[in-house]
Amino acid sequence: MIEIRKIVLDVLKPHNPGITPLAKRLASINGIEGVNISVYEMDKEVENVKITIEGRLLETERISEVISDAGGSIHSTDEVVVGKKMVEEGETLQERHQERK
Repeated sequence: MIEIRKIVLDVLKPHNPGITPLAKRLASINGIEGVNISVYEMDKEVENVKITIEGRLLETERISEVISDAGGSIHSTDEVVVGKKMVEEGETLQERHQERK
């Protein structure tokens, strides 16, 4: 079975639970080795967070369940790394060309 090594999610969640309890719940899922949650936007009732999860993930449905149980919803999956090793995102020729301008 092919494992997901890293997944980055854009999530909308209520202020409660906070990011620490949510990170702990996610980290308790079998196969997860690390969780990073960053708040990048906040209003009166909700906050947008970026959740980065690394490990050997076989049950991504469980991640969705934990987020949903916390009152959150996944807006998008912004990055996925799959396979036997981590592969860093490479720079494209277009990006190099834009940097020179």
